[in-house]
Amino acid sequence: MNRATGHIIFTSIGQALQELRVNKLRTFLSLLGITIGIFCIIAVLTVLDSMKNNIQSEMSTLGSDVLYIGRWPWMDEGGEYKWWEYWRRPGMSPTELRAIQSNAPDAELATLCLTLNNQTLKHEDLDVSSITAYSVTAGFDKIQNIEIAKGRYLGMSELDGGVTNVVIGDEVYKSLFPGNRNAIGNTIALGGKRFTVVGIMKRVGKNMAGFDFDNGIILPYYAAASFVEARSFNYDPVLVVKAKAGTSVDELKYEVEGVLRRVRKVRPGQANNFAINQLSQVSQRIESLFGTIDVIAAVIGGFSLIVGAFGIANIMFVTVKERTKIIGLKKAIGARSRSILTEFLAEAVTLCIMGGLIGVIVVLLLSLLLTYGLDFKVTLSFNNFLLGISISAIVGVLAGYIPARAASRLDPVVAIRSN
Repeated sequence: MNRATGHIIFTSIGQALQELRVNKLRTFLSLLGITIGIFCIIAVLTVLDSMKNNIQSEMSTLGSDVLYIGRWPWMDEGGEYKWWEYWRRPGMSPTELRAIQSNAPDAELATLCLTLNNQTLKHEDLDVSSITAYSVTAGFDKIQNIEIAKGRYLGMSELDGGVTNVVIGDEVYKSLFPGNRNAIGNTIALGGKRFTVVGIMKRVGKNMAGFDFDNGIILPYYAAASFVEARSFNYDPVLVVKAKAGTSVDELKYEVEGVLRRVRKVRPGQANNFAINQLSQVSQRIESLFGTIDVIAAVIGGFSLIVGAFGIANIMFVTVKERTKIIGLKKAIGARSRSILTEFLAEAVTLCIMGGLIGVIVVLLLSLLLTYGLDFKVTLSFNNFLLGISISAIVGVLAGYIPARAASRLDPVVAIRSN
């Protein structure tokens, strides 16, 4: 780019800003389509990218090498979700857990988790409802990466012996022990039994595997089995198995399936009476959903950009009309058609980039609101920022070319005589 072209572009940017100052409403309405289009596209891309990053982060925390085995498959098996068959399957029990621990050499850890939903906890005159109680065996904290804020986790002897000790979540602690009162050593009531609090978990939020530890408690499996029928149709104990380092999850899945079929005496040719789930199933379904949302956002944003392009083209035609005499004078004193074309194209691109910047700034503000206000981490990446500006510039070129070309082809004599 030579010095003359740079001067033309710099001058055009100044004229675009002058246009915005002089005709605020007209320019704002023309930019609105560009702003909405860029906002739709970049907002969706930003949210989806952030969700993907959060999912990948959670996958790395929970482990993509973990199997969750129970009655219910997370996804359809064979295209139809046959709940009436899944419901009748026998639940997992310590028998299956011991079989995995003894006969699955590719399994590093195996644990059993019985989930009790919608429980009510009481402490003195306070109570909290809709709490989830996770009754587990040893190893659960290592697979799910449980972190303790105060106190300690349940010991091996407590988990194997069914001792009535519990670890409570952050929200449970705040509800039953308000004002940062000491919870360690105090008792809470669950299912007609009294449990001693020995630890408080760090706040983590709900994870992909469905565990909501903030609004839950963890207690020994055998303690819960003393007051509920763990293998009844009302409950679905889940066997959680983690692969050894260097072992693929598919190898582990094949091995675990064979062990469970033997211990449950499933005959050759018969379907499994259990479901083996893994987090990759959820992430694949979410990826498919993301693709659909991407298309919808592109369509909405595309229509908005088309409307915005027509608005920019209209404002540029008006600008050409208003400056017809000036264009004629420039051409009369030697200005080339290419210089006139560059001038109006640069002005159109500047206006579109301004509209795109407004859209990107709105996305940035919303990302900050979601991150700090709603505790959902959303980050506007530099790539998405560049994409928004690039799309704006392209729309500016497409919208401004015809008006700029019309200006560059004006006859100087006719232009000077125009009213």
